[in-house]
Amino acid sequence: MDKKIMLITGASSGIGKQTALLAASKGYHLVLTARRGELLNQIVSEVGEDQAIALPADATSFDEMDHMVSKAIDHWGHLDVVFANAGTGLSKAGTENGDPEEWDKLIDINVKGLLWTAKTTLPHLKDRKGHFLLTASVAGRIPMPGSIYGASKWFAYGFGQNLAREMEKWQGRCTTICPGMVDTPFFDEPKPDKLKPEDVAEAVLYAMEANPRNNVREVMMTPTKMGS
Repeated sequence: MDKKIMLITGASSGIGKQTALLAASKGYHLVLTARRGELLNQIVSEVGEDQAIALPADATSFDEMDHMVSKAIDHWGHLDVVFANAGTGLSKAGTENGDPEEWDKLIDINVKGLLWTAKTTLPHLKDRKGHFLLTASVAGRIPMPGSIYGASKWFAYGFGQNLAREMEKWQGRCTTICPGMVDTPFFDEPKPDKLKPEDVAEAVLYAMEANPRNNVREVMMTPTKMGS
């Protein structure tokens, strides 16, 4: 039986790392990509070099992503699943008080990085009737006062919905993952009452492992409201 090959962007920490570990435990073979190669190599050491490869790349560069995908195909031969997870937030909220330089970086990764990941991998997924998943956010489904970050996730959400319609023409599946706040290294202080990266990883695998006739188009999750 062919190996099931999964590519994960933003795989070096947080949601990407936990998804990699869970997918590996389920028998998937992995292509791990992010800018921080040393952290990717640590994950490869943990799951085994026979099950994962690290291919550092900057998701905001189309050329780097295209080269990385070519190397992944050279190594494993095909792609079955792609999880476009790379993204970032902002330190200065709102429009009036926001930082245009931060916006530039945000758009590069949250919008262009998502597009480059899809553009470079879709031909390979099409060959396998594969599955594309992406990390959007609850922030991309609700209005938030002046939130530029939220607006970038509105793009991610809309793109995921539109891509699903494109992929259904060749029986491909596409899932938009919409978590609420997740306790990841992005925040300066821990958020113990919020979702954990493991929760999002479980949602990703839930969608991936659904029967192929079932295209789980969207998974939204929020922290359980705890009593005071």
